[in-house]
Amino acid sequence: MVEKDQFDSDVFDVAISGGGLSGGLCALALAAKGFSCAVIDAQDPATLRSAAFDGRTTAISYASARVFKRLGLWARIAPQAEAIRDIVVTDGRAKSRFDDGAVSSFALHFDSRELGDDTPLGWIAENRLLRDVLFEAIETTPNVTLMAPAKRIATDFQAANGVISLADGRKISAPLIIAADGRFSGLRAEANIKTNQWRYKQNGIVVTVAHERAHEGVAQEFFLPAGPFAILPMTDNRSSLVWTERADAVDAYMALDDEAFRTEIENRFGQYLGAISLTGPRWSYPLAFTLAQSYIAPRLALIGDAAHAIHPIAGQGFNLGVKDIAALCDVLVEARSVGLDIGHQSVLQNYQKWRRFDSASLALGTDLLNRLFSNDFGPLRLARDLGMGAVGKVPTLRNFFMRQAGADLGKLPSLMARES
Repeated sequence: MVEKDQFDSDVFDVAISGGGLSGGLCALALAAKGFSCAVIDAQDPATLRSAAFDGRTTAISYASARVFKRLGLWARIAPQAEAIRDIVVTDGRAKSRFDDGAVSSFALHFDSRELGDDTPLGWIAENRLLRDVLFEAIETTPNVTLMAPAKRIATDFQAANGVISLADGRKISAPLIIAADGRFSGLRAEANIKTNQWRYKQNGIVVTVAHERAHEGVAQEFFLPAGPFAILPMTDNRSSLVWTERADAVDAYMALDDEAFRTEIENRFGQYLGAISLTGPRWSYPLAFTLAQSYIAPRLALIGDAAHAIHPIAGQGFNLGVKDIAALCDVLVEARSVGLDIGHQSVLQNYQKWRRFDSASLALGTDLLNRLFSNDFGPLRLARDLGMGAVGKVPTLRNFFMRQAGADLGKLPSLMARES
């Protein structure tokens, strides 16, 4: 636990359950607005920070990067994050002993220069880098108290505040509790918030590879019958692969030795970056859709995966959470400025109105996109290829999709707003 002398008791403006990327960023954003925050997490930060690279990365949209910049965090991240200058989307098949593979003549090319400035479409950063940056900032931020490792055993939502009970006997009181505890949120369940959810018949396989040739900041996404295969540019001539595969085939791929696994990657990756080699561990996880039916309850607000966990096809999961954080900050600052209770339901309703429709629309859109492209049905393949070709020829449509990928559409919170 990071001790902060100025607190005489465990009473805060906000208590955040979950000290991951969303929870840590939320605490720093609220602290920058003058709120005192407790962050409670079951994992030991020292263990997390000493862990070796596990292959996991995060896509940060250019609008989300504005949040890191305004909080003074970006200077530490930028040198070790790789800019995405172009995105190329192609409808193609993987090679096999029965099929040499085929790539549609229709492809989408999104060029960041079309947005009219020198801003990339986004960046790819290692999760361990982001964790380090957030923990370092929390350690030096006076009005954030990190309680970790600390196990939350119960939460009592009272009329005037929420009270979190920890396993070591401590109680944390705040007028607002924020659930940043992930897809399987315990706080969401305790508040009896129901979800719409389903399991995809797909798993995600994540691995990092090195390659001979420079990627030049180009992200590639091949739509294959089993699901999308994304090649995301990283520093040091590496790429992060997010390979969506049929759930019933994943165990066989994961059991391959390194050379056989590398060959399977190469069959999908192709030769455009030269020879490839594995540079980190491989891991897989089941893909599922979860959307909370409400983002709020008395004294509670959900952010990040606790509110919405979506298919990785568009790389927007973390960025949805960043917009949650920025929007919640604006709502709480406005409420405080007129003397309102920041945890009152009428205040939290403003947060829900702002975020739920926007995030639900994107979540369902990614679900539809995955269903549309994760098959090899001839007529549907032709229709989607013609659609891709049509979008590629219309600059205004390309611009729309780039801004969507940049999390730069709709009502933007102040931390994400464009420079005036």
